[in-house]
Amino acid sequence: MTVSRNPTRRSAALALIAACALIAGAAFSQTTAQPPLSPEDKALVDSAAAYLQALPTVKGRFEQTDARGGVTGGELYLSRPGKARFAYDPPSSRLVISDGHWVGISDPRLKTFSRYPLWSTPLSLFLAKTVRLDKGVVVDRVTRSADGFSLSAVDARHRSQGRITLTFAKDRVRLEEWTLTDSQGQVTRVRLTGLEPAGDLDPSLFVLHGAKPPPVPDETDSAH
Repeated sequence: MTVSRNPTRRSAALALIAACALIAGAAFSQTTAQPPLSPEDKALVDSAAAYLQALPTVKGRFEQTDARGGVTGGELYLSRPGKARFAYDPPSSRLVISDGHWVGISDPRLKTFSRYPLWSTPLSLFLAKTVRLDKGVVVDRVTRSADGFSLSAVDARHRSQGRITLTFAKDRVRLEEWTLTDSQGQVTRVRLTGLEPAGDLDPSLFVLHGAKPPPVPDETDSAH
């Protein structure tokens, strides 16, 4: 099966996993250099990168709010580097899996399947083997709140693919949610709850089904 290029289906499917406020498409047309982060902002970026780098294999719940205000939930599994699984609660049958090379979106009930290179999705920013928020990505905004902080970033090589904002609690740095905005300005929020170490997960959780696997993309997969 060929890789889908439909931007509408792409943003809807990948929003739940990034899979971690993506800002409207106009932001990606800027060519001027971003001002450097302050030492205080850089310290927050470094603490977030250290947390993501040390993130163990985890499981938990996610709650997705899409661009139209619809809310769905499900179970998630993360296994760095590169692997993730998001299984929607019934009555939805949608399943989103990253196997380390590809992100596959399937819906057995509708008998649909599509696939995208992991490196072309915002997921690659925090599923990479080595998390670097100062190289290969552009963190152009750090926002503080009463109980945490948020980092807004784009992939420096693929800015048109979208923007991801990761939100962390500050008392004990931990990822609480991410928000994605595609190049058309469609925003989807994914909130995480009940994350806990999962130990050794069954490898079959991260196997894509629905089509014969295509060759690995020529571009270097950022998860490896």
